[in-house]
Amino acid sequence: MIMTDGAKLLGIIGGSGLYRMPALVEEQTIELETPFGKPSDGYVVGRIGSQRVAFLPRHGIGHRLAPGELNYRANIHGFKQLGAAAIVSISAVGSLREEIAPGHVVVPDQFIDRTRGRLSTFFGDGCVAHVGFADPFCAPLSGLVADCVREAGATVHQGGTYLCMEGPMFSTRAESRLYRSWGASVIGMTNLQEARLAREAEICFATIALATDYDCWRSTDESVEVTDILAVLEANVGFAQRAVVTIAGRISQGVRGCGCSRALEHAVLTAPEAIPAATRRRLALLIGRLAR
Repeated sequence: MIMTDGAKLLGIIGGSGLYRMPALVEEQTIELETPFGKPSDGYVVGRIGSQRVAFLPRHGIGHRLAPGELNYRANIHGFKQLGAAAIVSISAVGSLREEIAPGHVVVPDQFIDRTRGRLSTFFGDGCVAHVGFADPFCAPLSGLVADCVREAGATVHQGGTYLCMEGPMFSTRAESRLYRSWGASVIGMTNLQEARLAREAEICFATIALATDYDCWRSTDESVEVTDILAVLEANVGFAQRAVVTIAGRISQGVRGCGCSRALEHAVLTAPEAIPAATRRRLALLIGRLAR
């Protein structure tokens, strides 16, 4: 189950070009400290209809943080502290498929990891957990998201593989062609760590990937330019904002069929009495119900 009532919080992560959520009412900004450090910015918490929503600008207001500088653990843990049961991540991506044109939206269902050395787990330091990640996105939530984005007026590709690269530089043409040969659909720099940590935090996770360009695999195209990306993003952000309003209206009714909220049940291998006290305190919000 994703949500059973409006008391549960819906988290929204805004990416490049999406730094605020105008539909929020009764909003307040909450600055959080987490056991894993400080999140990218304050969480803007309010309501859309009866649904409680928290919005976090991934790169901080003013786009201060590069993909490799983000404190992904703090960002996701902060949502957990606020009571999030689901997170929808909105991201700009490059298209690796002719049929995914700039301006289209992809709701992916798989990942390929090409990042290097990023912290992608809450565990370690005396507590070992192996969480299932074969299907990295919450399928019921992704289905709801795809329907809502489609209703918002976007051309939606439901399913596909998001290749997460290290960045911040864009791909070479050789890399872009290689990723196409692997069957990847879109390329971005941020969502993999968010999805992994959301699974460990037992939070449902889905992505709205806004295609802004064709990366650089098409030999007839110029290489990717930030100015071109921002122009397409400006048009696409409206789809995402309208979709979030619809998602908030429907998610509180309950969407059933996933096991995200039970991801840790059989994943923690360390005996409770063997977990160091400091690690137990740091992980209390995640494993408190398991490590007794």
